[in-house]
Amino acid sequence: MKTTDRLPPLPPGAPPQFDLPSALAVALMEATIKSVQRTVQIARAHRRRRRGATLKPGRQTPLWNGLAAAVQSQLTRYGEKARLARVLGLPRQRVHELLRARHHLPDAERALLLLVWLQARQDGRDLC
Repeated sequence: MKTTDRLPPLPPGAPPQFDLPSALAVALMEATIKSVQRTVQIARAHRRRRRGATLKPGRQTPLWNGLAAAVQSQLTRYGEKARLARVLGLPRQRVHELLRARHHLPDAERALLLLVWLQARQDGRDLC
C-alpha cells in the first residue's frame, strides 16, 4: 500500500501545496516506527542469554563478587598480586582485570585455585 493511500484527508479548502509535506510527514513517521521496532528487536536479541554462554561479572555473579572481594582483601603487601599471578599461571595484569577491574571471570580451574589460595592464606600458609 502506498503512503499516499493512507494519508489522512486534508481539511476542506486546504491548499494543494500541503499534499507533499503531509506525505513526507507520514513517510517519516512510518520510517521512525520501523526503526524503533528494529532497535527493540536487536535489544531483545542481545538480552537473551544463550545456553552455555559465558557470564560477565556484575550483579548476576554474587558468588564471584564475594570471592574477588575476599581475595582482594588478602592482597595488601607489595608483590602479593604478582605471587598470586604465578600461582594461577596468569600475567599480573590479568589478575588485576579479574579481581580489581572485574572485567572478566576466571575459568573453573583458576576459580578453584583462588579458593584454595584464599583458604591457605586464612590458615596462615603460603602456596608460593
